[in-house]
Amino acid sequence: MTELFQVVGLRVRPATEQGAIPGDEILKGLDLTVRAGEVHAIMGPNGSGKSTLGNTLLGSPEYEVTAGSIRFQGDDVTDWPADERAKAGMFLAFQYPQEIAGVSVIQFLRQALSARKGLDLSVLELRLATMDWMKRLGMDSSFVDRYLNEGFSGGEKKRNEIMQMAILEPELAILDETDSGLDIDALRIVAQGIREVRAERPEMGVVLVTHYQRLLDEIQPDHVHIMVGGRIVQSGGMELVEQLERDGYEAFRTHA
Repeated sequence: MTELFQVVGLRVRPATEQGAIPGDEILKGLDLTVRAGEVHAIMGPNGSGKSTLGNTLLGSPEYEVTAGSIRFQGDDVTDWPADERAKAGMFLAFQYPQEIAGVSVIQFLRQALSARKGLDLSVLELRLATMDWMKRLGMDSSFVDRYLNEGFSGGEKKRNEIMQMAILEPELAILDETDSGLDIDALRIVAQGIREVRAERPEMGVVLVTHYQRLLDEIQPDHVHIMVGGRIVQSGGMELVEQLERDGYEAFRTHA
């Protein structure tokens, strides 16, 4: 399979203002390769650097890359700003999506689709395009007229991000704790949405950050990575998830 995405020796610390004392490194030489069509799950205890990795991959200004590289579809994107990475086909579903008052879901999607693909769809055209996905994700047809994430439940926020992923058609989707705060029914709907997007876009790569086995049981990733202390300390398949459920993270700390 074609190599889609590669992280080599990535070292990251919190961004600091000029003259400030640099913060300690959070990522400490992380390596990860994702090929087209693969799903990679990343698991780790709180503070292991999982969310830092997700935000760094999408170019968050809150973090500074001190060493290593990020390559996407053959290009070194380490220094690219977030909007350029998004236009190129990288997508991040946030653990805590931000509210944007005054901007409706449909307006946001229209602007994002224009930036991503240069498509200038009318609101009506885009509404028709979203109707099928709203139905699949159990969302009311009036959902797209609400202000982005304002007053949304946890499940609505996560389903909205899966719909964004479906409409924007990224080459790589980074899903940061998409299962956080979801009950069993909402989790199954979100997992089904991810599976359906992948069925329509089988070449899309997915990096899935999660704490829980239940989402992985639904998605069945190709690769599972255990992250401790800012590094991936062990990689394998679903047998690692079963070991983690049985023994906890202590069994992996010796590798850190």
